[in-house]
Amino acid sequence: MHCPFCQHQDTKVIDSRASEDGATIRRRRECEACGERFSTLETIELKLPVIIKGDGRREPFDARKLRISMDRALHKRPVSEEQIEAAVRAVVHQLRMTTEREVPSRRVGEFVIAELRKLDHVGFVRFASVYRSFEDITDFREELDRLERELPAVPAEGQLPLLGGDVVPFDKASGKGKKR
Repeated sequence: MHCPFCQHQDTKVIDSRASEDGATIRRRRECEACGERFSTLETIELKLPVIIKGDGRREPFDARKLRISMDRALHKRPVSEEQIEAAVRAVVHQLRMTTEREVPSRRVGEFVIAELRKLDHVGFVRFASVYRSFEDITDFREELDRLERELPAVPAEGQLPLLGGDVVPFDKASGKGKKR
């Protein structure tokens, strides 16, 4: 490692520490020529798969795009930045675990949907409406019905009920929601 101050070709490591998640190592270094100290970060470089878009184009995976789409789905929802970052990391981890060189964008979308379903039901439905190209209210209703069937009776910690506390799915005959 070259010294950033005097460009000397040799520096020595004084201290090394792993980050909390174990993904990076912070090294404190000292230049043997000028004595200046500096820190470096060492990370694992794993190549993520290329994403095959719906029209057949191929492009490198971009975690920023993933974060933007999750931010849009979770806009003004009670989900912390840390939770969103953890969900993005989980999707990236799933992509790495595929060990495939190319992955269809649809598969990435399914990873995202699974993470959003755990985080926030409204964010999940928002993302699913775009991802699955809902055409009308019937598509929304079918997805909400499926979500209600699959969800536990009590929402996950921090999540509000999907359709409100005591309202059940829309009654087509009366045109209103029914009380439980």
